[in-house]
Amino acid sequence: MNTKAIVLFGHGARDVRWREPFDRLASLWKAQHADTLVELAFLELMQPSLEEAITSLVASGVVEVVVVPVFFGQGGHLRNDFPVLLLACQEKFPGVVLSATPAVGEDEAVLQAIVDFSARAL
Repeated sequence: MNTKAIVLFGHGARDVRWREPFDRLASLWKAQHADTLVELAFLELMQPSLEEAITSLVASGVVEVVVVPVFFGQGGHLRNDFPVLLLACQEKFPGVVLSATPAVGEDEAVLQAIVDFSARAL
């Protein structure tokens, strides 16, 4: 098993159905990248938290984690709350390399996928 892993990090919601696309996303990752662990994590209202997800990965032998914020843009949560959470995890796991990507919605390929999806609706 790879010692690197991915955390797909979302906002969270009260309605449990909101989580369904995240579960599908994690399943797609597992099907296409079976050698690299993936965990879901949520900012609020859902479990696991970022710390819980990273704890699980570290217990599996992971030493490098890339957190992918599955947000449309870099709003207040990603600018203010997320760095604090990531820093707390880094302090808890000093032997683990933690990094984060920009919000997925800022990636050109993701934006193009939304344009393509919208065009199919016509």
